Order: sequence, then structure tokens, then C-alpha cells
Amino acid sequence: MSPVRAPGKSTPNGVPPGAPSREVLLDLHRRMVRIRLFEEQAGRLMEAGAMPGFLHLYVGQEAVAAGVMSTLRDTDQITSTHRGHGHAVAKGADFRQMFAELYGKATGYCHGRGGSMHINDLQIGMLGANGVVGGGIPIAVGAAFASVYRGDGGVAVAFFGDGGSNIGSFHEAANLAAVLDLPVLLVCENNGYAEFTAQADHMRIRDVADRAGAYGFPGVVVDGMDALAVREVALAAVERARGGGGPTLIEAKTYRYYDHQGVKGLRIPYRSPDEVEAWKARDAIQALERRGVEAGVAAQDELDAVWEATRQEVADAVAFAAASPDPDPAELLDDVYTS
Repeated sequence: MSPVRAPGKSTPNGVPPGAPSREVLLDLHRRMVRIRLFEEQAGRLMEAGAMPGFLHLYVGQEAVAAGVMSTLRDTDQITSTHRGHGHAVAKGADFRQMFAELYGKATGYCHGRGGSMHINDLQIGMLGANGVVGGGIPIAVGAAFASVYRGDGGVAVAFFGDGGSNIGSFHEAANLAAVLDLPVLLVCENNGYAEFTAQADHMRIRDVADRAGAYGFPGVVVDGMDALAVREVALAAVERARGGGGPTLIEAKTYRYYDHQGVKGLRIPYRSPDEVEAWKARDAIQALERRGVEAGVAAQDELDAVWEATRQEVADAVAFAAASPDPDPAELLDDVYTS
């Protein structure tokens, strides 16, 4: 079973043809802008030493999270990765609680205990980011099984990278999802690198979507820099899942603008500046804005207003986080589980 390739829709100026609906375009735009500005500010704060730890930034990959999340219900559930802020933001997480968690404050999502790689919000179906590569995949399959058991019509989505598809838990979870026809989307955000290792150096296949055929369900390759294309593919997969058709593997070809972690990163010379700039020239947010304006469904000033309002929301959230109290040492063992 060969992977399906979603048809390319870009014109020479980077604007896909056709007029998207105003509602869809503005929804995707807002989700992507919120991810971009949250991540840019978080990266600046980390590089300045204003918050503890380090971050894996999602900048560049916004179209994937926005496109997939725009097809889900609030009650649908997702699992994320070490590069998980974008998924949380696109699913509807609160900026204040997210920044507070990055600061290690008591008002954070995990009360300052989880940090960047463990943000979760069960109220919006965010089952958590995961510091273990591929660790969220079997969790999403379990959530899909639970939805079938309860009969609630829910869909689960697992996000992971190209390196995550090499992990044993991916293959075990994919097989189980196929055998039980579970309502789950396996979304591979293929940014071309597993940390510092190019895809060609850690797998022989070109498309991760090829792996779906081994388990008997569809694999689809889509342009991960085109939010509308991602949404179209995700809509079909979600409809199939809700209808009892089982899982789909979506491979979104995308790119992270920054290094594996942080903004400046470790300065390991594994990517050329020309490669990075070539991907930035295809920026998903800019492309969507051009398409909306040229199609007449959005005005540039209203798109600019989204950026400005979001910058203010980010500034307010940072101020809230910085002023929040540190965790109480007396509560050190609260929410810690042992056998």
C-alpha cells in the first residue's frame, strides 16, 4: 500500500489557487500567529537566562498543529512531544499557565513541576507533552481505545517526529490501532532531522508514510508548510476515524527554523544557512496571509491586528508568570506517584 500524496497547490508566488472560506482562513491564521509569537518570546526569555531550563521551539512548523487542530472537537484528545508548545497553543491552552510553567511557578499547568516538556490540560484534551521520543504514540492509541469503549465518538491524535517513527512503541501502537480499527491519527511532523541527524542517515525510506502500509491503513504525505492542505488531509482522516474506518498516518513535510533546542542552539554545523533560508522563504503564515488577501477573504489590516493583539496577550502572560509565586517546598511530594 503506497502512501497517498496530497496534490500540490502552490503557484509560482507561493499562493495556492482558490478562495478558502473566511472563517477557516482566520481560524488557521490566529492559531499560527499565537504559536509563532509565544515561541519567539519564550525563546528570547530562555536565551536571556530569564527562565530555567531549555526549550525545543516549534517555530516554522505552525501549519501542522493549526491545520490538524482546526478539525478536532474540544473533547478530542492529543498527545505531544518534547517540541510541544505549538500543539498546546493550537489546542487552546492558556498563555498565562504555559508561561508560568516555563518559569517553574506554582500557577503553571503542572504547578512548576513539569516544565516545557510536560505541559498538559485535560480540560481541552491535551494529554500532555512527552520528553520520551515516541512516548505519546501509545498513549494516544490508548485514548482512542477508551473512546471506543465509552462510545463517545472521540478521536485521538499523536504527534511525533521522523525519529519517533523509528521507536518500537510507534510500531506496536500502529499495529494495535490497525487491528482494532481505532479512531486515531498518527501525525508525523517530518522536519528532516532527528535532533542533528538527517533523515537519510537514520532511515532508508524517503516517506515515513510508507510505514502505514505495513499495518494495513492509509498513509498520506502532505505539504506541512501549507495549513489549508494539512487541514484538508486531516479532515478526511478525522472523518474516516469517526466513521469506524480506523487510523491514518499523516506525514507533514515541514521544517524547524531554529536548532534542536533554543534559538542559538549548539552551533553544530549539520544544516546549511542556505537550506534554512530556503524553508523560511516558504513561511506558512506569510503564505496564508497572501492567499487570504489575494482571494479577498481577509484584509491585511485585520491580519495585522491579530499580530498586535497576540503580542499584548503574550506580554500580559509573561508579566503574570514573572509575578507568580514559586512552588511551596512543603508541597514537594504532592502529585508524585510511587508504587
